[in-house]
Amino acid sequence: MPKLLSSGLILPFVLAGCASAQAPPTPAVGPTAPAVADDDGPLFDDPFPSTYQPFPSGTTVIRNANILTGVGPAIRGGTVVIEGGKISAVGTAVTAPAGATVIDASGRWVTPGVIDTHSHLGVYAAPAVSSLSDGNEMTDPVTAEVWAEHSIWPHDPGFGHAIAGGITALQVLPGSANLIGGRGVTIRPVPSRTYQGMKFPGAPHGLKMACGENPKRVYAARGPATRMGNVAGYRAAWIRAERYLRDWRKWQADGADPDARPARDLQLESLAGVLSGEILVHNHCYRADEMATMIDIANEFGYSIASFHHGVEAYKVADLLRENGICGSLWADWWGFKLEAYDGIQENIPLVHAAGACAIVHSDDGHGIQRLNQEAAKAMGAGRRRGMTIAAEDAIQWITINPARALGIDDVTGSLEAGKNADVVIWSGDPFSVYAKAEQVFIDGALMYDRSRPDPMIFGDFMTGVLPPEVVR
Repeated sequence: MPKLLSSGLILPFVLAGCASAQAPPTPAVGPTAPAVADDDGPLFDDPFPSTYQPFPSGTTVIRNANILTGVGPAIRGGTVVIEGGKISAVGTAVTAPAGATVIDASGRWVTPGVIDTHSHLGVYAAPAVSSLSDGNEMTDPVTAEVWAEHSIWPHDPGFGHAIAGGITALQVLPGSANLIGGRGVTIRPVPSRTYQGMKFPGAPHGLKMACGENPKRVYAARGPATRMGNVAGYRAAWIRAERYLRDWRKWQADGADPDARPARDLQLESLAGVLSGEILVHNHCYRADEMATMIDIANEFGYSIASFHHGVEAYKVADLLRENGICGSLWADWWGFKLEAYDGIQENIPLVHAAGACAIVHSDDGHGIQRLNQEAAKAMGAGRRRGMTIAAEDAIQWITINPARALGIDDVTGSLEAGKNADVVIWSGDPFSVYAKAEQVFIDGALMYDRSRPDPMIFGDFMTGVLPPEVVR
């Protein structure tokens, strides 16, 4: 059937979103990937820069709400003011600016937008057919040269369903087949013609690494086929990257003569980006002993791990996570689906939190991303059943400010504080209730989802005209 633009809701997204938010980037001018002169800066500029622009927004006042800010105590009967795409005020004694749209949130809850550190939306897009399976470059154990963003299909309907679950930012990662699988990217789940129009401005790239069973299974016939082979593979890659970074820094220090420029290597560029601190490591790792080994490797080569992902045994090394400033991006209750996942416990997240480490609830799943609030509630309940005191103010951090920290964007989002991006969710009730739903979702102050009148355009052009709005709602 032909795809039609309905009147009312879709057309404004096309006119405002495509005209202002998704304008094509200006072609680059000058030599290919010029080196940055600053010895402490990145070696190369991003050749695929973000073109994201916030969607049009006005001044909005949300009043009479129960507010979880992500960084402090709950506020009862409070007000959140959104101006110019930013949070301008939060509290109980807040004056509404003249001309603002006022939302009475009596009986409802307001939180920061939910952030997922581990998603494959867009690279394993819906419908799940082989032609859209673009998340694992299983051609070599080290494929640091590939970037997940180059596989993202912006029209994956999963992005719209994520917004409907309160998601305002997410990291899209390569899969876990390889020792080093490539770069991840943090995006906004907004309608866009291109992935550049979704890239979160200023967010650092991630580098996906993987421990344990996955790479040794995938490469059993050619190697590495053992965990000791895995470790040797990581170390050999970092040794090459050290040499590459040293050569480029020396070239810069010697005056950056174009005729003496070192040869570029896309794989080593990504690894050098980690060593220079511009790219954050996100490490798929289940077992406690392997997490400890990966920390030792990071110390050997002088880089930091932003987050261990999945980490079903993180509770065994929660002190190491705390001491090394590493977050644990964890499931509430996935376990036992392979041997390295067998020692998972439901108290994993609350135990990591109780140890003073950075605990995160992540999805790694196109369905789970739609209800991370419920996943956090399950972990909170598991901790409480074991006698741990876990308040809603604690649990909200697991899906807001903590993931923002792991992605390097906590200075602009992840909490309801004046000056931060207005990424806000209004929930129908307590967000940790199984009955609560995200009723309205704001991204940079723009109302991107309204459950009372959802715009089919947020589910992607692919779905427009395929299913009626009441089905995709």
